[in-house]
Amino acid sequence: MQKHGNLLFWRDLSPYSPPLHAPTNSSPRVLIIGGGVTGLVTAWTFLDKGYHVTILAKDWATYGTAQRLTSQIAGALWEFPPAVCGQHTDAISLQNSKRWCMVAYHVWDAIAASKELSELTGVRMKCADFFFPVPVEQDPAQMSKMLEIMASGVRGFRRDPAIIAERRVDKNYGAVDAYEHLAPIIDTDVSMAFLMKLVVSKGAKMVTRTISGDLLNQEAQLRAEFDADVIINATGLAGTELAGDDSCYPIRGGLIRVVNDGSDFPKLDAALTITADAVHDSSEIVFLVPRNDNILLIGGIAESHEDQLDLTLDSPILKRMRARCEAFLPDLKKAKLDPAYPLAQGLRPFRQRNVRVERELRPQPNGSTPSRIVHSYGQGGAGWSLSFGCAGDVAALVEEALLDLSPRPMMIEVAADKAPVSVMEPTGLPLRAESDFRARL
Repeated sequence: MQKHGNLLFWRDLSPYSPPLHAPTNSSPRVLIIGGGVTGLVTAWTFLDKGYHVTILAKDWATYGTAQRLTSQIAGALWEFPPAVCGQHTDAISLQNSKRWCMVAYHVWDAIAASKELSELTGVRMKCADFFFPVPVEQDPAQMSKMLEIMASGVRGFRRDPAIIAERRVDKNYGAVDAYEHLAPIIDTDVSMAFLMKLVVSKGAKMVTRTISGDLLNQEAQLRAEFDADVIINATGLAGTELAGDDSCYPIRGGLIRVVNDGSDFPKLDAALTITADAVHDSSEIVFLVPRNDNILLIGGIAESHEDQLDLTLDSPILKRMRARCEAFLPDLKKAKLDPAYPLAQGLRPFRQRNVRVERELRPQPNGSTPSRIVHSYGQGGAGWSLSFGCAGDVAALVEEALLDLSPRPMMIEVAADKAPVSVMEPTGLPLRAESDFRARL
């Protein structure tokens, strides 16, 4: 069974400098390639473990009108997988993602619990509401997912069709059932600035540079150049080139940004979503996420294998998206565009087998020991939701790599202490009581 590295805030991660464990001259050295949320959270993890860290990226977060990083474009609503766009379906990835997302949930929740840290990081816990076109019991996959969420450890779970009217959703849109729970919502610009400042304060070296070609073929050169014991690949879509992985592909997304200060329509303080897996159609997503700076994100779209960032507010797919969201929540017809940054678009980094958190499985060219490359990419639109969970497992994999143990592929894990039980099997209650139990859900 693969070793996991479940991180806990304060025990494993400190939001202040210096690092929890100061590095020494003999401490391991890691080179992290990638300056998005996955790379920066991974760097934070290793810095607090006492490692020497260098982060190399071709681009860093920017805050003007130019194209921003994918990590900044993200809606950054924490979600239990499969996420809104419904693309994470690989069984191995899905099993791991459910664990990774809960590690991240508890870290973000702990950060949001402090008023000071909440403001510094742009993280708040808010209601996330999910709407369905049929009663949840009539969709076995959604029933299973809801029961998993209830048992996962999220706070504030409530299932109640009354949420539809409470959120002013148009009764004619077709939503008949709903549930909600508290979820981290992250202002990505604020959080990326915090993460960059934090890792630098803890001692990370930042290098701006583009790496081209398969990392395996240049592993020895890069390790020598940066005096690195291990290389961590957190480059997103560049996995196609850097990991020799031709299963990587983009899913283009776009979000319209409108003013959400209560002056034009009642301020929306909860995230409202209709997920792709709920309606079995990625073209019918509703994704409304209130940022913490009086901006509301209106989405969403998921265009597989579209790699051009050429959307405009007049693009037909965005016009349909906005019309769909206005039909769902008529208050949005009064919404005004954010004058500074009305449209955000980016490429979600997916791969055919979904998220890869794994050591390099190919042998080093002319090498007698295994590769010391560790991969963390393919998070798609869930980079923020999986961040700390993936970073913890990367840390465990790096420990293995430092020992030159043979790498193992990602795989389904089966608990040895009990047989797997379907969430749709009987609860063990008397038949009448079980029926009443499910009715109360």
